[in-house]
Amino acid sequence: IKTATEGDSVTLQTEIRRGEDLLWMFGPREVLIAQVKKEAGVFNVYDGADGRFRDRLVLNYDTGSLTVKNIRPEHAGLYKLEIISNTVSYKTFTVSVYVPLPIPVITRDSPTCSSSASHQNCSFLCSVVNVSHVTLSWYRGNSLLSSISESDLRISLSLPLEVEYQEKNTYSCVLNNPITNQTQHLNIDQLCQPCPGRVHCCGFTETVIRLAGSVLVGLATVAVLVYDIRSRRSYQKRREQTPHADEYDDVAAGH
Repeated sequence: IKTATEGDSVTLQTEIRRGEDLLWMFGPREVLIAQVKKEAGVFNVYDGADGRFRDRLVLNYDTGSLTVKNIRPEHAGLYKLEIISNTVSYKTFTVSVYVPLPIPVITRDSPTCSSSASHQNCSFLCSVVNVSHVTLSWYRGNSLLSSISESDLRISLSLPLEVEYQEKNTYSCVLNNPITNQTQHLNIDQLCQPCPGRVHCCGFTETVIRLAGSVLVGLATVAVLVYDIRSRRSYQKRREQTPHADEYDDVAAGH
């Protein structure tokens, strides 16, 4: 089995150094794509019935090894080598071709800010488009959290993740196939923000303590106001009951 990324060159080695005749064939219909007959001076490559191998095949004159240049997904499949000498033998090669992987995209899967004090989590979505034969995964550090695989051709994949607001763990979304991968790291501080005026700074216990303190301050303020009002009313009543009290006070002050 040979694996390659689209655009690479793949060489199928014969491991033969004698004068055997060779036939290279492709696919279930065994379409002839290359031929070597050294004694007859035949050393040819062919485009294939649909022309998919045009300007892509190179034969090694000494060994008969076949190279496919600038390989594409349509060149994936079964290659069969027929070796003809005193007897006939065969070798087969299975070639898989993978397209270059895109970098995953991470977006918020909820409002752009946390709008209530009780909403302490942020939801994210890691997405890729136009991919095939891949696995999409979320990691916390080096630990796998979740993954989804797909072998269909050219589809879109998405994988959700929920984390706590202001969490300090590192998260990354990884897209991979058997030969390569692409990684996107999650920036929690940038993507998970509280709404203006709502900063989730305190735990439950501290919140209760602060609330109780505010209530006590409020009660104390009310008590002072009530005492002041009652004192003023009491003073006013005394003045009404003793109308000459002010004159007496002035005379006393003069002496």
